[in-house]
Amino acid sequence: MLADRVLAFALLGADWVLWLLVGLSFLCIAVAAGRVVRGLSDRDDGTADGLLSRFARDGDTAAFAEGIARAKGPVARVLAAGHEAAEERGVESAEEVIAAALGAERAKLDGGLAVLATTGSTAPFIGLFGTVLGIIRAFHDLSLTDASAAASVMSGISEALVSTAVGLLVAIPAVVLYNAFTRQNKTLASRAENRARLLLSRYKGAPRGTT
Repeated sequence: MLADRVLAFALLGADWVLWLLVGLSFLCIAVAAGRVVRGLSDRDDGTADGLLSRFARDGDTAAFAEGIARAKGPVARVLAAGHEAAEERGVESAEEVIAAALGAERAKLDGGLAVLATTGSTAPFIGLFGTVLGIIRAFHDLSLTDASAAASVMSGISEALVSTAVGLLVAIPAVVLYNAFTRQNKTLASRAENRARLLLSRYKGAPRGTT
């Protein structure tokens, strides 16, 4: 019967739930470490801002194109795409290219955040599920023993509660990391968009062919 199968599953206990939570914690660590490594290798050191400022002053297209091609970071890539499009096809085309480049950079920045968000929101419930399974198993064991074995059953219940604690222990850092990375992404995306607007304003404010 279905009830017997569900009971058999519940009697597996909470051990597998704990291993699942441990796996999720390592996955979150891997996502965070990957983002840190990518951030260090693709760190924006302000070069793009300096190049844009000089380009806004003197309009030296060749120097800007050469410098922005070597610069790192989302801001530099968006500016490089917009500059190339403006030079080849005009400002209107550059606006579309910049919008596409911003979307691509946001997608890169958001990579892995779904793992952190999902873990942060589900880990407490997974831990609670493990606790429920542990309690079911403990009471089942109690029904098969005499009253003198109650102490060992209570020990089983306390062990089951560990699942809830581990679930919270996994969820809290995941939520903190998700919020930190999301705030960082919004800041970078906002900077890239603002710098792109400055680039477009330079082209809009200068007669075609003078930049």
